[in-house]
Amino acid sequence: MKPTHLLAHRLREVILNGYWVANTNCKDQLEGLDWNLATSTQHSRNSIAVLAQHLHYYLAGIIQVFEDGPLEIRDAHSFDFPPITSQAQWEAFLKKFWDDTERLAQCIEALPEAQLNAPFADAKYGTYLRNIEGMIEHAYYHLGQMVLLKKMLQGHP
Repeated sequence: MKPTHLLAHRLREVILNGYWVANTNCKDQLEGLDWNLATSTQHSRNSIAVLAQHLHYYLAGIIQVFEDGPLEIRDAHSFDFPPITSQAQWEAFLKKFWDDTERLAQCIEALPEAQLNAPFADAKYGTYLRNIEGMIEHAYYHLGQMVLLKKMLQGHP
């Protein structure tokens, strides 16, 4: 398997359909989740919805660079989202998250292999490979948080 196809597969695995590393994925944890539970917080922690939006924020920013746009995402804004106030809003967000994940996976698959080691937007941000791998690792990190929050909010020990 080409490295770009492997990376796209790993992205899909953590967000859309995999069970190998974490025995779950973001879609498995979030789809069908009531928006009230998704937006609930305990002890000033981020909500499941905010964590999912945070992941999407970075994913969308990476897509923009793949599609020849500027890198506009900033850590300072990566948790700033309008509140989700209905099930319809939650489901619309999730659809965008899933669709954009697939869009990024397709961008990764189409990337010439030689570009994996090219600078991502600017040399200070590392390479395409580093940013793709970072997105995957970042997704696993927050997936773990979402799983734990969901269990706590549902009253599991």
